[in-house]
Amino acid sequence: MTSPTVLLDPTAERSAASRSLTARPATLDGLTVGLLDISKARGNVLLDRLDELLSERGIEVKRYRKPTFARIAPTDLKQQIASECDVLVEGLAD
Repeated sequence: MTSPTVLLDPTAERSAASRSLTARPATLDGLTVGLLDISKARGNVLLDRLDELLSERGIEVKRYRKPTFARIAPTDLKQQIASECDVLVEGLAD
């Protein structure tokens, strides 16, 4: 038996919010995958490779970039991603 995974939310909440994970799709076939670069140095290296691998498999990929890593993504960017993509990979760096 394995113990449950605990995820910590780095926001300034006084009490932890309980959120369930969204179910992952069984396959990416026929889905649009969004790749979000958070604007940290070299974050694009991972996303460029993922873009290449997914595209080779015939999976549609859309790329996005936050204006700065120091702030959350603007609402209009989050809405655009939600309307255009089925799943999202957020590329972190450091």
